[in-house]
Amino acid sequence: MTPTLVALLGFVSWTLALLIAMEAIRTWLVLRGAVAANGFDPGNSQLSPFMQRLARAHANCLEGLPLFGGLMLIAVVAGKSSLTDALAWVLLGARVVQSLIHLASGSSLAVTARFCAFAAQLLIGAYWALRLYTS
Repeated sequence: MTPTLVALLGFVSWTLALLIAMEAIRTWLVLRGAVAANGFDPGNSQLSPFMQRLARAHANCLEGLPLFGGLMLIAVVAGKSSLTDALAWVLLGARVVQSLIHLASGSSLAVTARFCAFAAQLLIGAYWALRLYTS
């Protein structure tokens, strides 16, 4: 597999890991009777701040996956993964860092740091799109 495909697999796997973590905690809450099985909303708004951040971190991954994953797939299908390979790991790293910051804190400093990680992803995506259009 190309570095682009491995990084895409990493992105999907990270998204899955966040979902598994959220559902494991939700299952534990249901089993101990803290929340009814039908008592959850998508944002975990009735749960702890950590669970709310976990829901948003997962949603952020779902929102970014079609965009960044789409660019990665286009590059691979077009036989141009050499355009994305060099930054694929950087994009994945920025995504994981964004999620970890999201999970750690909702402070102003954390939000700023999280945005910086997201901005890096946006710049990489824009660069990839431009390179794919012009190659």
